[in-house]
Amino acid sequence: MAHIDSFIGMMVQQNVERAILLGDKPAHLFINGQDSPGPIIPATQLQQVVQEIVPPDLRAGLANSEDVKFSYQSPNGAYQIVIHRVNGGALQVGIMPAGTSAAPPAPTEAPPAPAAAAENTPVQVISEKRSIKHIDELFHMMQKRDASDLHLSSKVLPMMRIQGVMQTLDEYEINTHDNLKKLLWQIAPERNQQQWESEKDTDFAYEVPGLARFRCNYFADRHGVGAVFRLIPSEVLTAQQLKLPKACMDLCSLSKGLVVVTGPTGSGKSTTLAAMIDYINKTRDEHIITIEDPVEFVHENIKCLINQREVHVHTDSFSRALRAALREDPDICLVGEMRDLETIEIAITTAETGHLVFGTLHTTTAPSTVDRIIDQFPPGQQAQIRVMLSESLKGVIAQTLLRTVDGKRVAAHEILLVPTSVANLIREGKTFQLPSQMQIGKAQGMQTMNDSIIKHVVEGRVAPIEGYIKAVDKVGIIQSYEANNINIDFEVNVGG
Repeated sequence: MAHIDSFIGMMVQQNVERAILLGDKPAHLFINGQDSPGPIIPATQLQQVVQEIVPPDLRAGLANSEDVKFSYQSPNGAYQIVIHRVNGGALQVGIMPAGTSAAPPAPTEAPPAPAAAAENTPVQVISEKRSIKHIDELFHMMQKRDASDLHLSSKVLPMMRIQGVMQTLDEYEINTHDNLKKLLWQIAPERNQQQWESEKDTDFAYEVPGLARFRCNYFADRHGVGAVFRLIPSEVLTAQQLKLPKACMDLCSLSKGLVVVTGPTGSGKSTTLAAMIDYINKTRDEHIITIEDPVEFVHENIKCLINQREVHVHTDSFSRALRAALREDPDICLVGEMRDLETIEIAITTAETGHLVFGTLHTTTAPSTVDRIIDQFPPGQQAQIRVMLSESLKGVIAQTLLRTVDGKRVAAHEILLVPTSVANLIREGKTFQLPSQMQIGKAQGMQTMNDSIIKHVVEGRVAPIEGYIKAVDKVGIIQSYEANNINIDFEVNVGG
């Protein structure tokens, strides 16, 4: 994240209409048309800020002391930046929201600082720090700012992840361990409080009526208690809204088999699965049982009967609930996380006995997902599991989230389907050939992660550098860029 993004984030928080940055002098912050003193930014730091954001084609003009004006896309929206030199070459940087008609004023002197401030003391136009009265106020702020996660830690300012970027909430006080613990215990069930005291971490779900549900994780680190909250929208996004590939939706029409959605933490696996369950709920007459830790998206019965069970609340474990599900007349089972051998084994058995099973794993590619499932078992069982998996596995969806050029996020998907040719490779232990099968099977709906990333880049949604960073096969993505005549304006070591 560029340094200027933090400053723009402060502008948004403090309702600053426009700002002017001057090296070694208090910034000018315009609030309700009034010029107020802001923080002092060292001239060397301001020079670094400018070098980060000026487009390459304008740098020559800046070096020749010409005025430079351009648009800048920050995580908080589009802004107009105006840079020129005053007082014998000193930099002055004007910042205002894009579309603002008036140009930023060009003062020659810094606004007067309050009389009590020392001459060289930075002056902040930030309201007095406030404490968090109830955690719900931060949840409402998350919704307002379109944040996905809230981070609270002892001895650290609160932070939110907004469109994938961590941003500090400077208006709040730093929490001590004791204060933060009192705050967190306002919403934690007694069972989870006791679990944290004995094990130093715990998970549960919390709902603010009319706002959203939140997946809560409490933990301990070297400074004390901490917590992370993931916002789960009250409304399940549809497959159409998520633009899920047709091959993903075709898997929802299966009557039996195992479908695995995989990806790193925070890649949107739960959102994708929720959209698929929602699609089934609207198009089929079935009995669906979900086993989650905790329950995230809440599904109301539409055409299906849906029973949602939470581990540690409605059942002791994933494996116990999945084993019990076989006696509860399900058509479809969703396993929130296949985290141990027993759960994976029961999931495969359930799929073999004529049920459709959806599950998740934390792997990065479709082929590695197959290997991970097999490697969970002792060597003496792996040959048998390969046979069982080749017959029950119907599809693997691996996904990751990419930042778009407008500061939002979009998913890239790798899709492995299991026709006879793929089943034979799994049975024979030749999973290293699966990537080539995905290339061959494009007509059936299969695709590699690089194919999906390239599509986003070619259509202008994602910058090439972002696609390169998120690609697992970096040599392959560079070759795909060259084949598609995509300019690569960054230096990479394709052999590393």
